[in-house]
Amino acid sequence: QVQLVESGGGLVQAGGSLKLSCAASGRTAGRNAMGWFRQAPGEREFVATINWRGDRTDYSNSVKGRFTISRDNAKNTMYLQMNSLKPEDTAVYYCAAISTYYGLGSRSIGDYYYWGQGTQVTVSS
Repeated sequence: QVQLVESGGGLVQAGGSLKLSCAASGRTAGRNAMGWFRQAPGEREFVATINWRGDRTDYSNSVKGRFTISRDNAKNTMYLQMNSLKPEDTAVYYCAAISTYYGLGSRSIGDYYYWGQGTQVTVSS
C-alpha cells in the first residue's frame, strides 16, 4: 500500500510559479512510477509522469516547456515545478502512483492505482 499527500497549491497570478509536492508513504513507496493529473470542471486529465528511477519523464502538450516533474526517492517525494502559469492551468492537481514496481510512467489514468486527495491551484488573470 502507498499513501499519497499533495501540498503546495494556492493562488498565483498569471505568469507566476508554484511548486507542488507529493509525499509518499507505505512499505513500497519509492518503487512506483508516478504522475500528476488535474481536474477542472470536467474530466481528470494527464499532466506529467515520471518513471520509478526519475530519469524518464513525459508531459502533456499543454504544459511541456513550462512544468517540470521530478522525484527524490530518498525522501519519497515527487514534485511538479510549474512556471509561466496561465489561467487555464487552474484545477485541482492530483498525484498518483502505479501499483507495479520499477516501471515506466504512463499517460493513462487507468494505469494508476494510488491517488492523493488533491491540491487546488488557482491562476488569476
